[in-house]
Amino acid sequence: MDPIEPSADEQIAAFIASAAKQPLLDAAFELWRWRYRLNSIKGRPTAEEVRINRTLSPEQIGAKYRHDRDRAHEGPMFGYLKRAHPHAGDDAIRQAIITAVKFEGAAEAHFKWDGDFWACVVRAVAQAAAQYPGFLETTYRDARNNLAYYMK
Repeated sequence: MDPIEPSADEQIAAFIASAAKQPLLDAAFELWRWRYRLNSIKGRPTAEEVRINRTLSPEQIGAKYRHDRDRAHEGPMFGYLKRAHPHAGDDAIRQAIITAVKFEGAAEAHFKWDGDFWACVVRAVAQAAAQYPGFLETTYRDARNNLAYYMK
């Protein structure tokens, strides 16, 4: 017998419960790291959005990517983080999301594959961490794993 798949709300609640165990900044990074999974659970992108995305040029895709990152604190991520940290102020939540997104972007920007792959990942995250201190070591570990996944 197949196990029953948890509902979308139950799956999202599990991500939020995990993030709630983290300090605000680390929770923001954790939820941001899982944004694609959270989006897919909520049915995003829609079939229409997929159709439109397939017509975009590489330049338009890059612009859309930057727009989405620049406005992450205004979208669903805000609601997820507010649920994980209901007592945090709205400005603190927005700033945590902005910082988490910028930290991830800095790690990606610092990544240069010029030697041992893992050493390059570690170096890139260390450089980003110097720019964005204040995360837990477990978050830096997750950032290394995340960067390695996307840069492979």
